Amino acid sequence: MKRLTSGELARRAGVNVETIRYYERRGLLPKPPRSASGYRVFPDEALRRLRFIKRAQELGFSLKEIKELLALSMDSEATCEDVRSRANAKIDDIENKLRILAGMKESLQRLVTACLDHGQTGDCPILDCLDCCDGDGSC
Repeated sequence: MKRLTSGELARRAGVNVETIRYYERRGLLPKPPRSASGYRVFPDEALRRLRFIKRAQELGFSLKEIKELLALSMDSEATCEDVRSRANAKIDDIENKLRILAGMKESLQRLVTACLDHGQTGDCPILDCLDCCDGDGSC
């Protein structure tokens, strides 16, 4: 089994060395043994795990959720349905965020439409709304 230094692991995974240390502190990456000269040396599995973490982040999973997925992958009692339910929960979360973003876009479009694009900032409906909104996005 090949061993990788922190720098080599970071380079091959496309992350910063500090990211590796952070993942270790968060329990996403096991702390590696040290060489006789004191360097941390990672097994090849660490690279695979880092790539798993990055791909899961690209799909919108939080580090907490990724830690749960990693735990499931190590649990001999876990099933694909366990993983599927977490993926479905993430889909629901993404759909909710999309609804929120669509509402934000609609509100901004209304404000931009109301803006006459001339005059002083004291008469700007966008700034007025930001200054006096009641918290629900309506002005």
